[in-house]
Amino acid sequence: MKKTFPLLAIVIPLTVLLLSSIGCTAAVSIIATPTTVPSLVLSTPTSAPSISQQVTLVAKPANETNQNPPFTITSETPELTGSDDPRVAAFNQRLNDLVSKEVDTWRQSFLQNTAPVMNNGSSLNVKYTLVSQMRDIWSFKFDFDFYSDGAAHPGLNSITLNYDLAQGQELALADLFLPNSDYLGAMSQYCVHELSKQPFFDTAFAEGAKPTPENYRNWNITPDGLMITFDEYQVAPYAAGPQTINVPYSELKSLINPQGPLARLLQ
Repeated sequence: MKKTFPLLAIVIPLTVLLLSSIGCTAAVSIIATPTTVPSLVLSTPTSAPSISQQVTLVAKPANETNQNPPFTITSETPELTGSDDPRVAAFNQRLNDLVSKEVDTWRQSFLQNTAPVMNNGSSLNVKYTLVSQMRDIWSFKFDFDFYSDGAAHPGLNSITLNYDLAQGQELALADLFLPNSDYLGAMSQYCVHELSKQPFFDTAFAEGAKPTPENYRNWNITPDGLMITFDEYQVAPYAAGPQTINVPYSELKSLINPQGPLARLLQ
């Protein structure tokens, strides 16, 4: 007798096999498809250049001649170019005012000299030196070389200017030190010790090195210390000329204000 199989017995296994095949194919397809992950590019932050890195120092020359009474005035005024920052404009104005004020004072002095001309007339020559520029601190020294007609010899005076360009302000000597500290005493002690090594320094000139703001009005910031300039006759006879003493920062270390501009430079 011939055996027969129910139709469902054949159909069901075939259906299962077909579905299994489809499922496997779908699974392979998913695995084979790559997933693209966008990469994240990190940019390195760059700090903006300081204001002092944006400017260039130039000299503005000026010449003036007068016939009666005869005198000549020549000058150089420093100026920063390359930026329209208001702090730069204010700094340039301060530099210009300093030179202009001194030139005006000497011009009036020459005009009032009504004595008969004995030599070639009077003269004034103004020059400047950039003693240092450390970060945004600029330190200038101005020399005023003058002769008034009829005088025994010419003369030389100095004015210094220390300026924080980033803060837009001129620095006073007291700004560098702790409040109520005896920084003038420390500077005076060091300067007197150094000046005493010179044969010309004696009691007569010691007054000019005493710890007073007037005696230490001319100072400049340098990489190694504070440079003090003493004008002619202040601590030495005319023949010895002006005197400069560099006070090392090591002599002032305990007095320097840790929050002040000088401390920031020495870090």
